Amino acid sequence: MPLTECDQQVLAAGLHRSDAEPCQAGEVRNVAQEWTGPGTRLNQGLTQQQPPQPGGDPEERVTFRHGGRWYPPASRFGEAVTATRAGILRAPRGTRLRPPRPALKHAAGTAQRIMKIGIDLGTANILVYVKGKGVVLNEPSVVAIRDDDNRLVAVGEEAREMIGRTPGNVRAIRPMRDGVIADYLITEAMLRYVINKVARVRIFKPDVMISVPSGVTSVEKRAVRDAALKAGAREASLIEEPLAAAIGANVPISGPSGNMIIDIGGGTTEIAVIALGGIVVSDSVRIAGNRFDESIANYIRRKYNLMIGDRTAEEVKIQIGSALPLDEPLTMEVKGRDLIAGLPRTIPITSSEVTEAIEQPLQQIVSAVRNVLEQTPPELSSDIIDKGMVMSGGGSLLRNLDTLLTQVTGIPCHVAENALNSVAVGTGLALEQYTTFRKSLVSSA
Repeated sequence: MPLTECDQQVLAAGLHRSDAEPCQAGEVRNVAQEWTGPGTRLNQGLTQQQPPQPGGDPEERVTFRHGGRWYPPASRFGEAVTATRAGILRAPRGTRLRPPRPALKHAAGTAQRIMKIGIDLGTANILVYVKGKGVVLNEPSVVAIRDDDNRLVAVGEEAREMIGRTPGNVRAIRPMRDGVIADYLITEAMLRYVINKVARVRIFKPDVMISVPSGVTSVEKRAVRDAALKAGAREASLIEEPLAAAIGANVPISGPSGNMIIDIGGGTTEIAVIALGGIVVSDSVRIAGNRFDESIANYIRRKYNLMIGDRTAEEVKIQIGSALPLDEPLTMEVKGRDLIAGLPRTIPITSSEVTEAIEQPLQQIVSAVRNVLEQTPPELSSDIIDKGMVMSGGGSLLRNLDTLLTQVTGIPCHVAENALNSVAVGTGLALEQYTTFRKSLVSSA
């Protein structure tokens, strides 16, 4: 059936059939009913005006192929393009003839733009690993707040410099204690500061993975996860510190061979035997670098009646601290307040005295290592003897600590190359390869 003059005017105007105007006064043509389906007026007109192309599909007259798909005339896209190719419908300028992209592609692009952040929420320092950039933040876990209005004054290194030097209305505190949250609100504020500093310009909330000690309770795990979500994370996952330290130290944990990792941080010491991507035997003691500092400060106070601060004790440990007596003792001058006279005083202290001061916490760490070795299955024990023990964390950098463990256990021990950043790097890598380490992650419940 040939097209009427009114139909040709409607189609030549570049309109769709549903946008047809009245052809005569008081009469509206229902194009949607008259021009759809096989054998209707549109298909008859197309069949007459567009013969099949040589070598083409015999259904070319009633269907249209675009991007490997066939669109029937009943669809809006198929009808518009078929009519345009037949010369009946003129495509308006700027008309998109390509069908919209599937929503799956948009979802995949969104997932690629989401930032992935691994956080080592330690007692002494907080380290942040960003995918593709490495460790981008390493600052002390210290927050300075004003008591008048409970507002943050400083976070990180700036707040650490205020310890022991703040006025009466400002407090510099550590919200993390022994590897767990001691002050929930301040920890949340610190995490929000860290996330905003790392991801300044972002469209989507980042995915965050945080390392926690292996001996924490379910309440402590839930507190860490809730603090990360309220600080601005889209998803928050938790991973145990020994596993993250092994991943960051490039220890092959996915195989059946056993590996032993000793992570000595600021608040906790984590000892674990790992095989097949999981922890077989582990122990967590809340004795680490901060306990070394306290022991040094107490030793100087008892022996010399001199009171020193936490920062001074940490400097003594770093400068001249040693787990075993040195062949050539080191000496350092320590400044503090005399408890008897109440005046400032300076005294010299040697590395042998520091070794004597930290002897008790070192023995507790050695006992924890021996306890884990006693519980290790025999097959994994043979692997540990061949490979040795790997140490990570800031506390492992104490002089001759690896030699001490080797003498006591008879197993070779060595410090990882990136001992300070191993937990943060392992946390970020575990988030990047989430499907691989999904079974090894801990639940927040």
